[in-house]
Amino acid sequence: MLENLEGRSLLTFLAVLEEGNFSRAAEKLGYVQSTVTSQIQLLEQSCNQKLFHRLPRGVKLTEAGEQFALYARKFVQLGHSLEEALENLDHPRGTLRLGSLESFLVTRMSNFMHSFFKEYTEIHLLLETGFQADIVEQVQSHVIDFGIVPMNPKKEDLIFEPLIEEQMIVVASKNLAHLIENEGWENTSGIQMIGFGSRCVYHTEGLKLLSEMGLPSEIRSTGFASSELVRQVVTCGLGVALVPKIMMAQELAEGSVISLPLPRQVTFVHGIVRHKKHVLNTPSKVFYRALTEYFSNQTSIGSI
Repeated sequence: MLENLEGRSLLTFLAVLEEGNFSRAAEKLGYVQSTVTSQIQLLEQSCNQKLFHRLPRGVKLTEAGEQFALYARKFVQLGHSLEEALENLDHPRGTLRLGSLESFLVTRMSNFMHSFFKEYTEIHLLLETGFQADIVEQVQSHVIDFGIVPMNPKKEDLIFEPLIEEQMIVVASKNLAHLIENEGWENTSGIQMIGFGSRCVYHTEGLKLLSEMGLPSEIRSTGFASSELVRQVVTCGLGVALVPKIMMAQELAEGSVISLPLPRQVTFVHGIVRHKKHVLNTPSKVFYRALTEYFSNQTSIGSI
């Protein structure tokens, strides 16, 4: 069967599937209807299966046609990827799709992004920000090429490659830190846990950690949409937050916030995650290679 298949016929098959009848598919492809009919007939002969039910107002896939459609899409995708790879060997061009935590982008990716897109001016980035669960789901459903997440999702269909270990700290404003030191957590009322909301792994781990440190279980927590808002709210003394150390580096140096003593070290291993079966285009391959090389040369903040 394979020797009788050709890309043009597969494209015609998919056009008929998308348009719902032969005449609209022919119009879309710039063919006469008889050409579309003969190509579908050739495919059916090659498969020795009927692929479409011919109906009065169009067509509908047979059971064999549904199976054929799955492989036709993969075949066409591979063809486009091959074409793009050969065209882009010298000058990669195209689009890659990435998802990441907003805080990681702000603190860890700015220098890399600047140098990468300065070198690869014809690669375009579609960027999504979200929480770990959102990013993992988007990678699994092939909505994005890669995700950068704070922990290994441990999914059988995904590949996770560590990039950097992130040391986490609990920070409070100078005044609030002194109050906690003098009064103790258990006697300090009204403290809020500041973070990115209940869906954020930082926030969840922070609440668990504060409970271990003696803060009452009924502590209020407040979520914000950006790392900048979290920084400002903590600096103003409205609560404490579990954040990457690098995120509050400036405030720590200025003395406007203080890192509180913890009962145990808290770290997250950020890494890049991709689907095992997702076919990467050339821009995505170039980005993946450059990103992993960049972080392999970085020093984990946990050792600073």
